Amino acid sequence: MQRKLSFIWLIVLILLSGCAVNPVTGKNELALVPEATEINIGNEQYLPSRQMQGGDYNVSPQVVTYVKSVGQRLAAVSDRQLPYEFNVINDSTPNAWALPGGKIVINRGLLVELESEAELAAVLGHEIVHAAARHGAKGMERGMMLQGAVMAAGIASQNSEFSQLAIGGAGIAAQLITQRYSRDAEREADFYGMKYMSKAGYDPRAAIKLQETFVRLSEGGDANWLSGLFASHPPSQERVAANRVTAANLAQGGEIGRDRYQQAIAPLLRDQAAYQAFDQGRKALSEGNTERALSLANQALQMQPREALFHSLRGDVRLKQQRYRDAITNYDRAVQYNRQYFHYYLQRGLAHLQLHEKVQGEADLKKSVDLLPTAPAMNALGELSLDGGDITAAKNYFSAAAGSNSEAGKAANIAFVRLDLPDNPGKYLQLRLGRDHGNYLLVQIGNGTQQTVSHIGFVVQFKDAQGRVRNVQSQFPGRLQPGEKKVVATGIGPFTSLEQVRGQVVQARVVD
Repeated sequence: MQRKLSFIWLIVLILLSGCAVNPVTGKNELALVPEATEINIGNEQYLPSRQMQGGDYNVSPQVVTYVKSVGQRLAAVSDRQLPYEFNVINDSTPNAWALPGGKIVINRGLLVELESEAELAAVLGHEIVHAAARHGAKGMERGMMLQGAVMAAGIASQNSEFSQLAIGGAGIAAQLITQRYSRDAEREADFYGMKYMSKAGYDPRAAIKLQETFVRLSEGGDANWLSGLFASHPPSQERVAANRVTAANLAQGGEIGRDRYQQAIAPLLRDQAAYQAFDQGRKALSEGNTERALSLANQALQMQPREALFHSLRGDVRLKQQRYRDAITNYDRAVQYNRQYFHYYLQRGLAHLQLHEKVQGEADLKKSVDLLPTAPAMNALGELSLDGGDITAAKNYFSAAAGSNSEAGKAANIAFVRLDLPDNPGKYLQLRLGRDHGNYLLVQIGNGTQQTVSHIGFVVQFKDAQGRVRNVQSQFPGRLQPGEKKVVATGIGPFTSLEQVRGQVVQARVVD
């Protein structure tokens, strides 16, 4: 009982030591993730997050410069000074998100749906509050707390700063940008976001109009919106009403900036038909209609020849058609217009490998991994390492790729097991001990892999009648199919009990 009470007090002390005043709301709350960690997470996940979402928009840099200027105008009046950054994602899905530490983006697809600078300020102000009020960090803390007191004790044993907080690569980035905020967090982001709008000189009533538009669109069931902004920021009439109350209590007037906004995003509006053709082309390619995909890519390029995505779509079509040299030419042009998007390097690298151009392929694949680690790139690099005789590097690449459930991930898992199983057979083959009717030892071995295994050897350790420790090595006959279990009679015994008997698989090989 005393130990249990001591443990409870330890947890209480941990929780109390993590209490802090929220810089935006002024409320006392649990704060297990320190600001330095928030900033580090944002810095580490900002690039992979943008890469996964479509990469940075760069056809008309003045659009990005404009969005950044509006973002920094709002960030300047934030209650919490963070290293805020703003960017535009090159994707047609209407969306915006914030990472811990103040890293914020808005999609090209949302910019063309807004009507004024004040509406843009409403979106960016909302996202600034998510970062400033620690909403993303709270999501991480909830995940930690759900793991219970054992997790809390483990954290305390490391240090209160969470210096060892694990970052699970791109998977962590995906979780951070797709998490659904609580209703309280959305209300706070609306309320304080409107306050920031007012302080920065914008008319906060634009947030009312914007939320009304979002409600109308959500009720229409538009899949594009439902898979974008509304997935993590669901609109509601309740939020519209709350915004009305907030606006009534703020200074009246302020900038709308309708003409300024329309002028600033004119390049996006001009190219909207080209991006629609591109999106339709991607859909056609996913359905296997390469000719239609190519036609739509050409249409998009006629309207905007400087968009790397459009050249890349041509490359993806040529790759699927096994016209590898043409595909490389298209990816070359994509890289010419945008050198900072992983997809172009990944696809060009795979095309080079199909032509047995290993040096060029490896260089492209490694460049793609620098921008965003992916299963196809890791699997291909594993194959290259294996061909070069570097088993250790091959295993590392295959192991990394095997975490994906994609086709490349599954292929990598097979390749990794093939290399790793001979060195660690007990990791993949489960051994259980039993007795037959005469109390002689039975050994059951199960194959937990997706591959057929043979040449299975195992060792049984026990004490004989004289008390001497004996190790008997035996061979398991035949093969084990994936998921199969077999029992073999060893002839060892008899045993009155198996408490002192141990067994271990020490040898196995994947069948070619």
